[in-house]
Amino acid sequence: MGHYRIRVATGAWLFSGSHNRVQLWLVGVLGEAELELQLRPTRGQEEEFELEVPEDLGPLQFVKLRKHHSLVDNAWFCDRITVQGPGACPEAAFPCYCWVQGEGVLSLPEGTARLAGDNALDMFQKHREKELKERRQTYCWATWKEGLPLKIAAGCENDLPLNVRFHEEKKLDFEWSLKARAMETVLKHVYTLLSSWNHPEDFHQIFWGQKSTLAEKVHQCWRDDELFGYQFLNGANPMLLRRSTSLPCRLVLPMGMEELRAQLEKELQNGSLFEADFILLDGIPANVIRGKQQYLAAPLVMLKMEPSGKLLPMVIQIQPPNPSFPTPPLFLPSDPPLAWLLAKSWVRNSDFQLHQLQYHLLNTHLVAEVVAVATMRCLPGLHPVFKLLIPHTRYTMEINTRARTQLISDGGIFDKGVNTGGGGHVQLLRRAMAHLTYCSLCPPDDLADRGLLGLPSALYAHDALRLWEIIARYVEGIIQLFYHGDDVVRGDPELQAWCREITEVGLCQAQDRGFPVSFQSQNQLCHFLTMCVFTCTAQHGAINQGQLDWYAWVPNAPCTMRMPPPTTKEDVTMATVMGSLPDVQQACLQMTITWHLGRRQPDMVPLGHHKEKYFSDPKAKAVLNQFQTDLETLEREITARNEQRDLPYEYLKPSHIENSITI
Repeated sequence: MGHYRIRVATGAWLFSGSHNRVQLWLVGVLGEAELELQLRPTRGQEEEFELEVPEDLGPLQFVKLRKHHSLVDNAWFCDRITVQGPGACPEAAFPCYCWVQGEGVLSLPEGTARLAGDNALDMFQKHREKELKERRQTYCWATWKEGLPLKIAAGCENDLPLNVRFHEEKKLDFEWSLKARAMETVLKHVYTLLSSWNHPEDFHQIFWGQKSTLAEKVHQCWRDDELFGYQFLNGANPMLLRRSTSLPCRLVLPMGMEELRAQLEKELQNGSLFEADFILLDGIPANVIRGKQQYLAAPLVMLKMEPSGKLLPMVIQIQPPNPSFPTPPLFLPSDPPLAWLLAKSWVRNSDFQLHQLQYHLLNTHLVAEVVAVATMRCLPGLHPVFKLLIPHTRYTMEINTRARTQLISDGGIFDKGVNTGGGGHVQLLRRAMAHLTYCSLCPPDDLADRGLLGLPSALYAHDALRLWEIIARYVEGIIQLFYHGDDVVRGDPELQAWCREITEVGLCQAQDRGFPVSFQSQNQLCHFLTMCVFTCTAQHGAINQGQLDWYAWVPNAPCTMRMPPPTTKEDVTMATVMGSLPDVQQACLQMTITWHLGRRQPDMVPLGHHKEKYFSDPKAKAVLNQFQTDLETLEREITARNEQRDLPYEYLKPSHIENSITI
């Protein structure tokens, strides 16, 4: 006779409970027993049962579940099941964290992480193979656009597997916020019909509603060169700036610019010359919005770093040289104020495009989706790398699917209000794929390549490196528990298949851009996993959160430009500036999406603080606890630093970083 105490935990989400009856079996080394339970799971509850089983089942291997229904299949979200066996047997945990539906039998293996070769019993190996076979049928690859990373095969969010869908609260909030902002947009548009619209300050008429303290600061100081330069280091897009090693070939300095050349060469020799080159936009076709042609440019900005840490623009070339215009005009801070302001506006518009498409959509969202789909297809739930990564894939497939149907789709937000819409955005993404290298996703390599290491005023760079180190220690701590040598890494067929799936399939033969097709050592594996976790958490936080601060004041980052770039400085008037910036409807649309995508999510899970307990090993739990402690230490460091700054940089504060890409 064996005495068993069973605890069944149900998720806390809306509709997680079920009115259907659930049947359970315990499967141990010595036998199997059906439990005479009348379980009807209740949302957010952990129910406990004590039962006598005719015989001792030995160490438990599986819990089997079957949910019965009569008229309605009322799905149940099961968190986990724990079982305390007779005598001195340790408590066995059976993680689930998925929806139980239909009337099939769901087998939950005991939660200790295992590699394929660790399975002492054939039952575990058969379970792994069956699980992966089913997952490969459920999580299929599809092409969104040729030349871009593959996606989950789903035409809309309703086509996605239930286990990667938004929970009900997330879905309701997401859809409500869009409707609420759409109504606000209508009100703003109506309000502006009653007033003038001929000066940048007139954008203040729609600058109401929820906004941040920093957004107010941007509104007040957006014309200042200091704030313009600051954004390349610590704004919404800190990914383009690089230290100059020579004067760019495209920077044609005509006669009469000898003084500027001397200044540039002096800064170059001092190592204080920086550049932001938007050449990727050259030749991208501009959108036509409501029958009106929009315009794009491919600017170059040269900036100098002052001893104080301020980054200030020295010269702007709005368009690169071409055969019909071999010497494009150069705009200087000493030019007429409106000409200089318009030149900076063209730069900010170009930065908007690369930020949203290259660095946000491609380098975080689409890369994270590839990792998520490959993980579901190649790694069984018992695999330690699955347990490590799965919390960092929450909601990613659905948010990307919604982006493809609402944001970057035909007739979507980009087509309605952005000058790269109408197809140009897809061409730009294809160009950006060539720059999507493995090193570009790893801050130690990327920041070194861009010459940004050791700059006191580069706060993104500093915080990104600290987070990379902390995540790397966490990853190494987990991996060392399960891989006791490089030969174990090389001999793990599931891991190697996962690596190939990401590089050769999901990222479309990315081995020529430095992505591995196999792992030959622990160090190589840990570096790759650190990149995955960093991309899905910290990098997305740095790139996404700044939208609410830097894009809410539309003139600071216009989503489109409605007139061609100026070819002379003297002819720029206020009418030219306002005729170039977004109109009321476009500006309202930008503010709506900025708020919707940049706000803090109500169900936000901070980095490293997921409630799911995928690892049951006490050593793995200790590694996670140390990870959380390290993040808390960094939190205090950043808080103390920010107290000394006029513009605090908070996007990489651990408490502000979401544990996965959910928006």
